[in-house]
Amino acid sequence: MAEYPYISGGVCAAKGFKAGGVHCGIRKNVRKPDLAMIVSTVPCAAAAVYTKNLVKGAPILVTKENLADGTAQAVICNSGNANTCNADGVQKAMKMCWLAADALGVRPKDVIVASTGVIGQVLPIEPIAAAIPGLAASLTTHGSEDAARAIMTTDTVIKNFAVSCTLGGKEVRIGGIAKGSGMIHPNMGTMLCFLTTDAAISAKALDAALRSAVDVSFNMVSIDGDTSTNDTCAILANGLAENPKINEPEGEDYKTFTEALTQLCVKIARTIAKDGEGASRLLVCEVTGAKDEENAKKAAKGIICSSLFKAAMFGADANWGRVLCALGYCGAETDVTKVGVSFSSKAGSVKVCENGAGIPFSEEEAKKILSEDEITVHVSLGDGNASATAFGCDLTYDYVKINGDYRT
Repeated sequence: MAEYPYISGGVCAAKGFKAGGVHCGIRKNVRKPDLAMIVSTVPCAAAAVYTKNLVKGAPILVTKENLADGTAQAVICNSGNANTCNADGVQKAMKMCWLAADALGVRPKDVIVASTGVIGQVLPIEPIAAAIPGLAASLTTHGSEDAARAIMTTDTVIKNFAVSCTLGGKEVRIGGIAKGSGMIHPNMGTMLCFLTTDAAISAKALDAALRSAVDVSFNMVSIDGDTSTNDTCAILANGLAENPKINEPEGEDYKTFTEALTQLCVKIARTIAKDGEGASRLLVCEVTGAKDEENAKKAAKGIICSSLFKAAMFGADANWGRVLCALGYCGAETDVTKVGVSFSSKAGSVKVCENGAGIPFSEEEAKKILSEDEITVHVSLGDGNASATAFGCDLTYDYVKINGDYRT
């Protein structure tokens, strides 16, 4: 796959998009913004994917209905309250759409609404209603970082990126912001992610490209094994790049767009994994030699989700037996007598297992390699030619501290 250049601007990198974020009063800390907005100057093709948790936040129900026609023009999102498991949740989510639409001069059904934060607490709509007019008036083409800050909860790092590609001789830009640090697990445990592009592309092709990108990025992330109730990844495409329109999920331009979108999503996914609650290390599991892609993904996810493996990485302990243990129960079809395992980081590489059995290695060298902040575990299965990569983080004392009093 080609490497596409990263550019500045986040969700405002693409032509025609503005964004911003303010503190409206959902969060007690006045220094933390809690209301974000994104808008396009023209209507957009739109697509989204959502959590697979049976318990879904009210904003997802409203957004799904709004996106049924494949069009949207704006995003409104609050942090500090998930608006989930509330009797008036749908009503509040719809109200947010109406308020945003009125302030922006767009149709309420063209607004994507999202919320993130504590589950089961009634969302106060009054501070949102009071803040929306001012927020709408303050949106700028440099406001992506403000919007990215406003959707953060326990995040410690802003997720704000963009890439550029060429379609039909025209420069096309794709930008994204995201939040996510905990309650993240494969199969759209993405947290929240909002993507924008000035590509001319149909809703049908956009949906296919998004699902393809999410499948190898956000769906391959696990922080803690908990799939959130509010996870949404949405994309808006306004066509202002004026490239030859991509109408179907096929052809070279579609392939290029999907590759660039995938690269951006993988970048965001890695950043989310590294910023896992209490995390000190990004963990990447690269599985090769699987009999097919399904088994490669099962193996990579199974290892990256193992609490014992994650704890060993926190302690910089090359306990490769935990890798094989996870491989054995994850459901992947493989011959464990062929498995090889090695660890690598910028400090070097060390092989620790061959043909399903341990081999001599320097514990001192392994400790040095595993003490870096980004660790890759390479697992070769010897069953075929398929591969997959999953992203996660170590399991630290701080994860329990953060989640022990998250609500209070």
